[in-house]
Amino acid sequence: MKMSYPEKFQGIAVTDNNNWLNPKKISFEPKKFLPNDIDIKIAACGVCGSDTHTAASRWGACPKNQIVGHEIIGHIVKLGPNCDKSWKIGQRVGVGAQSGSCLNCDRCETQNEPYCPHTILTYTSKYDDGYISQGGYASHARVHEHFVIPIPDELPTNFAAPLLCGGVTVFSPLLRHGCGPGKKVGIIGIGGIGHMGIMIAKAMGAEVYAFSRGENKRSDAMKLGADHYFATGTEGWDKDLFNTLDLVVICASSLTDINLDQYINIMKIGGMIQSISIPNFTEKLVLSPFSLVGVNIGNSHIGSPHEIKLLLDLMATNGIKPWIETIQINETGVNEAWTRMEKGDVKYRFVLTDFDSEFK
Repeated sequence: MKMSYPEKFQGIAVTDNNNWLNPKKISFEPKKFLPNDIDIKIAACGVCGSDTHTAASRWGACPKNQIVGHEIIGHIVKLGPNCDKSWKIGQRVGVGAQSGSCLNCDRCETQNEPYCPHTILTYTSKYDDGYISQGGYASHARVHEHFVIPIPDELPTNFAAPLLCGGVTVFSPLLRHGCGPGKKVGIIGIGGIGHMGIMIAKAMGAEVYAFSRGENKRSDAMKLGADHYFATGTEGWDKDLFNTLDLVVICASSLTDINLDQYINIMKIGGMIQSISIPNFTEKLVLSPFSLVGVNIGNSHIGSPHEIKLLLDLMATNGIKPWIETIQINETGVNEAWTRMEKGDVKYRFVLTDFDSEFK
């Protein structure tokens, strides 16, 4: 059947790794359309720190003509013949950081798809036929239906987009480690993900402790819902916090300035420190092994489709919206977003919009 849109998709891609801040508009072949695939016409895409890390080759060389973006919101324009009959043409849906997995292993069957050894990320992953997945700074996305998420009517498109990666990445460890009423939960780093972490932990019923290096984010943290704020660049910030926290999630973009020994000291016995930070691959964790006695520490991956759905329902029910700034999708707009992100000049998440204007 002839598609009602061009056979080639369009996107804003990194065409020169040495000039990654200046991506270019390209046309590209989508992956082969399979029986369980859904084509989505994109309306908005959040800008994640993973996008700049990938574009700048901080996690390895960025593939040539790579389109990033994995906080996608759009509308269904084509359904594969084997797709579930509940999907409808025109339906508003989202796609996060994962677009595929084997769907047959124990991890996939227990709603742990992000930990499947055969995970296909929404961009930079290689399919069996060698195709490199392309992300959401584009006119369309082609995704297996398992990783397509219905968007609740109560969530506006631009505010829903950052939840699909950034939001669920902090929600997943909060959910898995018991965030809720009666728990004291810390969020380290108040940025694109951390600011959502405060909102989400509060909505889940926890007493929220926010940690940032200086005092400049105190006001924002309290507006976001934090019950307590600590400036960790201040001497003795932790002196009254011994044996306080049940759970901490590290949302900082770098681990270099995180003194884990101090945070371990403020945890309750059996407490959990989860990092979602994936910084430059050259960074290392530094801590005293004796500090770990009685405390757990680990690293969490992106959220599963089930967790994305739970988060969207939580945000819709509580009327919570991330703090965003919108920028039009085009070469100039992506350059602006990435340049300002490199300077930390955003409160707290960019969302690319006006896709119809750029990809006519």
